[in-house]
Amino acid sequence: MGKIVERIKLQNLREPSKQTEVDAVVDTGATMLVLPLDVIEQLGLEKFRQVNVRYANGATAQKGIYRVVTVEIQNRAGDFDVLGEERGSQPLIGQTVLEQLDLIVNPKSRQLTPNPESPDMPLLELLGFSAP
Repeated sequence: MGKIVERIKLQNLREPSKQTEVDAVVDTGATMLVLPLDVIEQLGLEKFRQVNVRYANGATAQKGIYRVVTVEIQNRAGDFDVLGEERGSQPLIGQTVLEQLDLIVNPKSRQLTPNPESPDMPLLELLGFSAP
């Protein structure tokens, strides 16, 4: 699969006047939203804990998790915690963002699209439950 880059809007949930747009790589191997520290500082997000991170090359490091940003992609929005990476690094859209916003990666066209089964709004699956 080739690289998919998507323009996303970011807004500090607690301070809506702090917002920006960035180009982010869609990374289905990443778990969460990853932003460089310069963008996190611009948005005024606060660090609330540290986590251990394992990279594709097997290296590990401790990184901060920051609260909370509203992400808008293709007119779908959700609120997410952010993993902080080095200043100037590439923003990444991870799997939890894709799932919550119900976005599908098309590897042939290298596009990110809303799920065709729910084109108007995200459809969340609750496995193990049945409708009332």
